[in-house]
Amino acid sequence: EDIKKVFVTAHDITPVWHIRMQAAFQKYTDNAVSKTVNFRNDASEKEVRDVFTLAYKLGCKGVTIYRDGSRSGQVLNVGTDNKKVGNISGDDGSTPRERPQLTKGITEKVRVGCGNLYVTVNYDENGICEVFTNVGKAGGCPSQSEATARLISIGLRSGMDVESIIHQLKGIRCHSTLRQRANNKDIKVLSCPDAIARTIEKLMNSKEIKNCDDETIADNMYIDDLIEEEKPKKQDVCPECGNKITHADGCVICPNCGYSKCS
Repeated sequence: EDIKKVFVTAHDITPVWHIRMQAAFQKYTDNAVSKTVNFRNDASEKEVRDVFTLAYKLGCKGVTIYRDGSRSGQVLNVGTDNKKVGNISGDDGSTPRERPQLTKGITEKVRVGCGNLYVTVNYDENGICEVFTNVGKAGGCPSQSEATARLISIGLRSGMDVESIIHQLKGIRCHSTLRQRANNKDIKVLSCPDAIARTIEKLMNSKEIKNCDDETIADNMYIDDLIEEEKPKKQDVCPECGNKITHADGCVICPNCGYSKCS
C-alpha cells in the first residue's frame, strides 16, 4: 500500500490533475508538451469538455485524451471481478452448433470473372446452416471462396443474423470480374463473395425455406448430382487486364501484363 501511494498509475490520477501536471511542464517549455489524459470508461461528455477548457485556460498547447476500454488493446488494463462464463452452445454465438445429419438446399451456377462458381446453400429446421463453393476447371481463387464459405457456415451455426452476413458480402468488387462483366452479359455479379451473398439471399426469400421443418427435410432429402466437370475452354481475354492472350504448352499467357495460367 505504501508503494502504491508513491508510484500511482494513470488511472489513480483525476483528469484535472493530468492537465495541471501538463500545464506545469508547459509553462517553461517553448515546444508543445505531450500528455495523455486518462478517463475512466464511463466518463461523461461534460468531463471531457471541462478538461479541454481547463487546458486552454492553463496555456497547454495540445490535449490528448483516452477513455478506458475504447480500444481492443491498451497498455494498462485494470482487472475486474467479472467471472468468465463457460462455453455455451447455441444462439449466443460462442460455440457453433453441430452440423445436422440431414440438410436440404440449392446449388446455383454463377458466372464470375475467372469462370464458373457453384454455390451450394443448405438449411435445416433452424434455417440456413452452411455454404459450400466449387469452381470449374477454368475458375480461379478456389481457396479464397472456400475460406469465405467456411467462415459463413461457422457464423450461421453460431447464431449470426443471415441478413448481416448478406450485407457484409454483397457489393464486394473484384477487378477481374468487373473487367469481364463489361464484355460478358452472362456475368451479373461483382465478385465471388457478392455471388455467394446473392445466392443466400435468393434462398432466404424463397417459399421453400419459410415452410421448412424436420419432416420436410427428411421427406424431400436428395443428393444432387455431382457437378459436371467442365471441358477446358480456351480463354481469349486476360482476366487481369482484358487484353488478348496466347496459348502455349498448355498454358495461357498475357503478353501485356504477364498473367499466366497452366491447366
